[in-house]
Amino acid sequence: MAAARRRGPADVVEARWQALRLSWQWRHAVHRIRSPGRPFPGIVPLLEAAAAQPRLRRLFPFTSHFALLFSSSTRYPWIVQAGSIEPLPNGRFKVRRRSPSAVVGEVETAEEAVTLLLELLPSTSDLRG
Repeated sequence: MAAARRRGPADVVEARWQALRLSWQWRHAVHRIRSPGRPFPGIVPLLEAAAAQPRLRRLFPFTSHFALLFSSSTRYPWIVQAGSIEPLPNGRFKVRRRSPSAVVGEVETAEEAVTLLLELLPSTSDLRG
């Protein structure tokens, strides 16, 4: 991440996407070994669906309590854009708006959740280092 920071915010965002996806894929694999048959929140497919969207791919992704959020800042404090997506234990996804924090909808798939979140995204989200 330090090398990415030297190259600029766009490289930090790309490095973060890669690290976050690998980290959650690893956690999911460990969960399958340690807790076979127990469900794991759908964070991995959610990250894949979000990464496929260019508007989200420009933002710094982070997770908190399994919820996926996006920041226009690559450093803390995060400047959350749009809202969050939370994978639910039943396999569905809950989308919340940023402010005021309210549930916008609950959908079946990660792709539907990402589409719903994109509707909440401001038309311009400037990335800050």
